[in-house]
Amino acid sequence: MRGVFITFEGIEGAGKSTISEMASRYVASKGLRVVGTYEPGDTAAGREIRTILLDPAHEGMHPLTELLLYFADRAEHVHRLIRPALDRGEVVLCDRFTDSTVAYQGFGRGLDLKTLRDIDAVARDGVWPELTILLDIDARAGLKRNSRAGKRDRLEMEDTGFHERVREGFLSIARSEPERVKVVDASRPVDAVFAEVRELMDRVLPDGRA
Repeated sequence: MRGVFITFEGIEGAGKSTISEMASRYVASKGLRVVGTYEPGDTAAGREIRTILLDPAHEGMHPLTELLLYFADRAEHVHRLIRPALDRGEVVLCDRFTDSTVAYQGFGRGLDLKTLRDIDAVARDGVWPELTILLDIDARAGLKRNSRAGKRDRLEMEDTGFHERVREGFLSIARSEPERVKVVDASRPVDAVFAEVRELMDRVLPDGRA
């Protein structure tokens, strides 16, 4: 039996890492085999790519270079980790996937969406989430959260306008694919956010098994 692929999306400071970690523990508590992963960087090659992508020293990187690095990471991620886990019947929970590329590089950077989606289709090679949970928060509030946490990478150094375009990109995706993408208000306390996330996940998760 093929596994279940669930992705978590959102702008900086939306709480994706926290919620995806809670989700991994919840899935495991149901007796299901779970793989928690993220993009970019959760493979040996991906770690090198992530370092380049997030290093503030590369502030002037060309948007197309950035895009192709994300796709290189995705191709490695899909073939090395995601697809093998799904083929084993496991639940894969991923912090960022295709929607982040569309939102950040398409809406944020202004790259052509058709070109972006065409290359993405090659990189992900047919792998697609059954459910995407979009943790939505105001751009300024999200950046403030990350600032308090001491996070400061190349993307977080972008101006507020960039992050507002990214947020609108995510919301645009959600409006176009309401069956797959579910928007969750991430400005609330984490327990309230996760209660809604858990309910959404239960709709696609199989019954627990030993």
